[in-house]
Amino acid sequence: MSKPLISIVITVYNEEDNIQPLLEATYSALDEIDYEVILIEDGSTDRTVAEVKKYANSRTKLIIFNRNFGQTTALAAGIDMAIGEYIATMDGDLQNDPTDIPVMLKKAMEEEWDVVAGRRANRKDGFVLRKIPSKIANWVIRNTTKVYLKDYGCTLRVYKAEIAQGMGLYGELHRFIPVLAKQQGAKMTEMDVKHHPRIHGESKYGLSRTFKVMSDLILMLFFQKYFQRPIHLFGGIGIISFMIGFLINIYLLILKVMGEDIWGRPIMILGFILVLGGIQFITTGIIAEIIVRTYFESQDKKTYTIKSVYQGVLVPAAGIQ
Repeated sequence: MSKPLISIVITVYNEEDNIQPLLEATYSALDEIDYEVILIEDGSTDRTVAEVKKYANSRTKLIIFNRNFGQTTALAAGIDMAIGEYIATMDGDLQNDPTDIPVMLKKAMEEEWDVVAGRRANRKDGFVLRKIPSKIANWVIRNTTKVYLKDYGCTLRVYKAEIAQGMGLYGELHRFIPVLAKQQGAKMTEMDVKHHPRIHGESKYGLSRTFKVMSDLILMLFFQKYFQRPIHLFGGIGIISFMIGFLINIYLLILKVMGEDIWGRPIMILGFILVLGGIQFITTGIIAEIIVRTYFESQDKKTYTIKSVYQGVLVPAAGIQ
């Protein structure tokens, strides 16, 4: 198969009733584009695989997991398998509309964007259980990461392949893909896309994911600010903790010299905890620094990304040896 212009990565999990209309709509929308479709079947327990095999065309790949690994892992597998110059991601529940993909692709190519993110206009989801938590999460993520997109929950996005394949998706970080792309220096924009109500099946998400989002947000903030210098985080906390504990202990020592009984005072216990905690934080920072250096040096990774080099002609980064 020759290298297509775009690879469409679609994650599906227990979507047997959606497969036929999903594939038909996707093939129709991309009829005038050189494309491939990659479906990642994430451990479904229904007839999703059978339906894909029944309706897939010759440009469709099906990746079947032996169990449910989650959306992030499924997206990572599809992106790894993609061979297109651009990669589009979308959900398999028919709420994303594949007719938006050619428009997003055209925008990416003509305006030279690395990422074109979908923004769900007139979102067709429940107000209390879906829209309100989503708005809160979007506001928190936008204002803490300083990556100013309005809709982090929309899976429909178009990327340059080198950006998508360099993001390093692990755990459940698919919600933070724009942040991961921004860390690579991606030039990013957002545009309105269509959104449809779910017709078949059930949503795989609920309020319980709020805690996962907040946990992942802490991780992303660490990646943004301290991934290459963890000692600045742990060392800073450790030094503050140690100094407060040290001052408390000096204060208690003065009281002891003056003849006061200091045994059993809560402040004495606090002083010892802060000193020991400070030492542990500083030690953790040193160990984290060693791990980070091992991570980069053992794989010959760089702490920077070169997009291109001008040597009379523009040389893509991939061609740099």
